Amino acid sequence: MRAEIVSIGDELLKGHRVNTNAAFISNALGSIGVPVKRVVACADLEDEMLSVLEEALHRADIVLVTGGLGPTRDDRTKKAVLQLLRRGTELNQEAYQNLVVRIKTYGLEMSPSLREQAMVIEGSQVIPNTRGSAAGMIISCGEQFQHHSLVLMPGVPSEMKAMMELTVIPHFAALSDTTIRHTPIKTVGIGESRLAEMIVDIEDCLPEGTTLAYLPHAAGVSLMISTLGRKQEAVDRDNNSVVEAIAKRAEPFIYATREVTLEETVGAMLSAQGLTIAVAESCTGGLLASRLTDVPGASSYFLQGFVVYSNQAKERNLGVPAETIESFGAVSEEVARAMAIGCLETSGSDFAVATTGIAGPSGGSLEKPVGMVCLSVAIRKSADVISRTLFMHGDREQNKLRFSEAALRELWQCLR
Repeated sequence: MRAEIVSIGDELLKGHRVNTNAAFISNALGSIGVPVKRVVACADLEDEMLSVLEEALHRADIVLVTGGLGPTRDDRTKKAVLQLLRRGTELNQEAYQNLVVRIKTYGLEMSPSLREQAMVIEGSQVIPNTRGSAAGMIISCGEQFQHHSLVLMPGVPSEMKAMMELTVIPHFAALSDTTIRHTPIKTVGIGESRLAEMIVDIEDCLPEGTTLAYLPHAAGVSLMISTLGRKQEAVDRDNNSVVEAIAKRAEPFIYATREVTLEETVGAMLSAQGLTIAVAESCTGGLLASRLTDVPGASSYFLQGFVVYSNQAKERNLGVPAETIESFGAVSEEVARAMAIGCLETSGSDFAVATTGIAGPSGGSLEKPVGMVCLSVAIRKSADVISRTLFMHGDREQNKLRFSEAALRELWQCLR
């Protein structure tokens, strides 16, 4: 089966709201072997809806619609579908009783607009709304649309998610005869173009039913290997063969082949080895400590963090010599090394990571441009201090994220 998603709402087109519903629905459908081939955002205009829904129903076996089922004037989805299918409405008693209970709970009175929430399109299978008032519907659209299915759900994420999990996914899981496997390949320290060049021959020889997607993000790029087929064994075999080939080719840059963050990976490595970490941050302003402590159980390995933004703070809290700052500048490998050593000695940790750089948009120079970061990792057991200077290109927020990613990468490489 092929699916398309239609998200109704002017707020999506104006950029006032991110379409998280489509991502949730796509992921849920993938779990039962139904690929999503198209996602469309549509305005709250009946003519636009008619055009979009008619095209989608001719192409896709399932068209899932979110939004436009509420009681206000801009909720026009049901009207558009009535016009498209040339059907009437009927009162659904289950939906009506659900509405009565909710109204009593909030101390309201039944009004015509609220009662309309329990009116469903003739011939539809009602999707109970356990989180709201508007009933959802699964509609077989008749011969004119090859009996393709139309699913109508509210745009409120909590209401839509409950409908998907309790009704929609079980309904279509029973009809699906295919399976999908998605395997992420998480990389660090390599750009999209270089990675593509490295695996070009693998990408050229993908098994039938397998696709490879590049997923660039602010701090790097990940891959997603997706395989669609009718037999689980064959799907798993083909998917694994591609993942293993890429993992072998790009091994130095791959930190995971599952849905896990770099900070989670680093945290698991520290925990498994019984090691501790402390951080000393200037340019990242606490972001590195925040990312490390975002991981549940971080207290077993994260000891403390220093945010030493000023030169005086570096000298006072970490013992960075004033003459080192004066000779080399606050953004230098020499200062990063001194920060890491001071952090290691003060905290008593096994590893200490230090960051100092220029996030921008001002503060740069020809010798030390915006986007420059100096990193250092001090290791107690070996008494090594590893330092590195890198150059990023982005705005202030992007640079801070990339600086923290680079620092985690250095720690990951040391732990390996």
